[in-house]
Amino acid sequence: MLGFGADLLWADMNRLLAFLFHQGVLDEQFLQLQQLQDDTSPNFVSEVVNIYFHESEKLLTNLRSLMEREFSDYKRMEIHLNQFIGSSSSIGAKRVTSICIAFRAASEQDNRAGCLRALEMLEHEYCYLKNKLHELFQIEQQRALAAGVRYPVQHQ
Repeated sequence: MLGFGADLLWADMNRLLAFLFHQGVLDEQFLQLQQLQDDTSPNFVSEVVNIYFHESEKLLTNLRSLMEREFSDYKRMEIHLNQFIGSSSSIGAKRVTSICIAFRAASEQDNRAGCLRALEMLEHEYCYLKNKLHELFQIEQQRALAAGVRYPVQHQ
């Protein structure tokens, strides 16, 4: 039986997810990822997303480094963006994916100003996604702890 606190935390999780879907931050791919989580791998989604965060940090560093050079290597930039698009879409990071696609279009046109704007937008959106998913995982962890609490039965 779930405790009252676990029920409230479950509702908080659902509200946050609904908000992220409504805002276009996440798409149905995130739900498909959640469906792969079960009792044998209760942290599956957070583990996959943490790998995504780790790899994304490297991609952002590489993209920033390429943009800081006087003559940007747009072909290499496109390679990093293709990786970012693939990993972002695989976890359902809809807005990050969209920005990466726009960034790639700017790089295909050797549009330095467009790339700089897209990089700034990407960094902002990525941080927002990361913060919101960390918030979601914290609520989920609290819910799991609250659900696991067993209250002693009082005998009268």
